[in-house]
Amino acid sequence: MKKRAIISVFDKTNLADFAKQLTEKFCYEIVSTGSTAKFLEENNIKTTEVSKVTGTEEMLSGKVKTLHPSIHAGILADVQNVKEAKEIADKNIEAFQMVVVNLYPFEKVAKEEHDEQTLIDNIDIGGVALLRAGAKNHKNVTVVSSINQYDEVLKNLEENNGETTVELRRGLALDAFETTSKYDAVIMSELSEDKEKYRTFFLNKEGGLRYGENPHQSANLYKNTETADYDFLNGKELSYNNILDMTSALNIVSEFFDVPAAAIVKHNTPCGVALGKSIEEAYLKAFDTDPISAFGGIIAFSQPVNKEIAKHASSVFLEVLIAPDYEPEALELLKKKKNLRIIKLKTPLKEFKNLVEKDIKVTPFGTLVQDVDRKELDKDTFKVVTKNKPTTEMVEDMVFAWKVAKHVKSNAIVIAKDFKTLAVCGGQTSRIDAMEIALNRACDAAKDAVVASDGFFPAIDNIQAAAQCRIAGIIQPGGSIKDKEVIDAADKYGIVMITTGIRHFRH
Repeated sequence: MKKRAIISVFDKTNLADFAKQLTEKFCYEIVSTGSTAKFLEENNIKTTEVSKVTGTEEMLSGKVKTLHPSIHAGILADVQNVKEAKEIADKNIEAFQMVVVNLYPFEKVAKEEHDEQTLIDNIDIGGVALLRAGAKNHKNVTVVSSINQYDEVLKNLEENNGETTVELRRGLALDAFETTSKYDAVIMSELSEDKEKYRTFFLNKEGGLRYGENPHQSANLYKNTETADYDFLNGKELSYNNILDMTSALNIVSEFFDVPAAAIVKHNTPCGVALGKSIEEAYLKAFDTDPISAFGGIIAFSQPVNKEIAKHASSVFLEVLIAPDYEPEALELLKKKKNLRIIKLKTPLKEFKNLVEKDIKVTPFGTLVQDVDRKELDKDTFKVVTKNKPTTEMVEDMVFAWKVAKHVKSNAIVIAKDFKTLAVCGGQTSRIDAMEIALNRACDAAKDAVVASDGFFPAIDNIQAAAQCRIAGIIQPGGSIKDKEVIDAADKYGIVMITTGIRHFRH
């Protein structure tokens, strides 16, 4: 039985080989359009122009080519239905068994060009109609909507005597519907005057997780459009909580992507962050912040893990290590702990922090969508507001602590010195509680250290508490109605204070 495929693609990557195998190996007759037909003929692949099938030349500068009963009836006809098979036969319409289409790259053009007429010119009509028709009739038609599906289709034809399986056709049909739905959503969003009015998030299920935050909660992992690239090198499968904690740890070290940095996270909260002259020094300093909380923690590194780090990490219980790479001896040592999850992050840290653009929370009142907090310190709002001025070293410690505090649950207090967190406290309902807990954790080490606060100080009690522990400097957003009292209190106790004009609440 003769088989027919209609091929109309914008991206012609690997098309010649695919079409050649369809014709020579699986006896397909190819019907094609415009530039696709020309491309196939240039590659010595026999092609029938669409116009010869429809009896109508292309119209409106190519806008109308395949929108014709001779094409769509041939795709939509259920040839297993006697009535429909007879109907197309009476009209001399032949059925298609395959539709191969990829669409005008509207999204790509939209990122490069904002002229509305150019955008409209790049809205695919015929291609979308072909895909939807083929997908609707996947009982009889194989619909190929991506160049990445060519190999799978050829393999399936090879394994099934030149026919595709029902399972493959159904899967490809769902892929085609996904393609067209995304395509329409991007157009709707791009052409809308209010870019935020229509907000669609497309998630592809990667797989099921053992459970969510707790064993009684089911959970799945979905891939976004842009996701981190990594290799899983060792250990048990990643859990829901592992992925949350890995993200938090990497978000922190990505703030310091160009220097040796290590961050230890537990329950989605940093319990130790440090920079060092070497990655080993950074790790040991971070671990020293709170060794007890580090038990069962997740550790992220900005640079490759060496053997010395591996020796220490192997001596304690940890859930996950994630780093850009591992020295061979270090990896060999770490793999002796069969349950330790070892992840090699292939996405550069500088890019990692920009992968996610929106923060989404689903509530009974509606879905909240906000920009991810990427605000950096601004020299125009970064001000020393006290009589005492900071040393260069103090400013550097303040900036370090400030960047860590950004990733701590509000109310957040971070105490640091020499690029090392001495205490981290977050999630408290009052700032004075957060301050006192952090100071108690830092104990005597708080002398001459600095404090970072994610929000302004509503009263002078925080300054008094800091003074009692001999804190040298404080960095905070400012903006309280009691700013003058707070600054006066800092002056009274000889504490340097910097205000940033930036708040970093994290609920």
